[in-house]
Amino acid sequence: MTSAAHMLIEEDGPILIASLNRPEKLNAISRQVLEIFEPALHRFRDTPALKVLLIRSSGRYFSAGADLREAGGDGTFPDTGSVIRETHRLGLNGMHRIYDEMEHIEKPIVVAHQGTCVGGGLEISLSCDFRLASENARYSFPEGKFGVLPASNGVSRLTRIVGTHWARYLVMGNVIADANKALIMGLVHEVWPEAGFQERVLEFCRHLAGNNGEQMGTAKLAIEMAYDVGLDMARNVERMANSALMLAPDYIEGYKRHIGTIGKKG
Repeated sequence: MTSAAHMLIEEDGPILIASLNRPEKLNAISRQVLEIFEPALHRFRDTPALKVLLIRSSGRYFSAGADLREAGGDGTFPDTGSVIRETHRLGLNGMHRIYDEMEHIEKPIVVAHQGTCVGGGLEISLSCDFRLASENARYSFPEGKFGVLPASNGVSRLTRIVGTHWARYLVMGNVIADANKALIMGLVHEVWPEAGFQERVLEFCRHLAGNNGEQMGTAKLAIEMAYDVGLDMARNVERMANSALMLAPDYIEGYKRHIGTIGKKG
């Protein structure tokens, strides 16, 4: 008997949907999950008709994080700090490579948390552009219970998103945040009721798919660049971005139509 794939990939019009498919294992992220997800991510990147990537799951947990039984390997532990650092950078089933690619693709990536999202499940979510939560969602980094840090986005990307104040709360405080607390932090963009949650997620994805792709891709780059530089240079980023966007025929035609509409109303 063949076991079910750990992740399912499907298309819904312009939306590519990647669904974690291990509810009996709390959707723990296995090697197979990443082996399925990475080529799907490249397909999303390279297919013009695909406008939005949605990552979702079903069951009590969005994801309980990395599959610790699989990660444990033969039970041995590295004996030097440099080996641990290189394992984080190059190993972990390619997590960092995948997360970097998610952040670099100039298309929107959405993640929907229908339930608890912790550890590695939260780390992959931090590389998404939009995080949507059911009122049942809960968030934490249990790595602190083992005396270590979440080191694959759990400090670096988390701090960029929620700031040092709330990063301390989750990482140092080692507490569980409910969906409304996550909304206050800026960790998620929306919190919706459990009833109809998946439908609202798809509605949001369809909205994104109808937006101007060049504008969204440029905005994704510009926002990241502006975050890393001073105010004066950030304004240069804005000007450089718009100097390309405002030459596009879509913008010029749309602007002329809008001005024409205003004139008729007057």
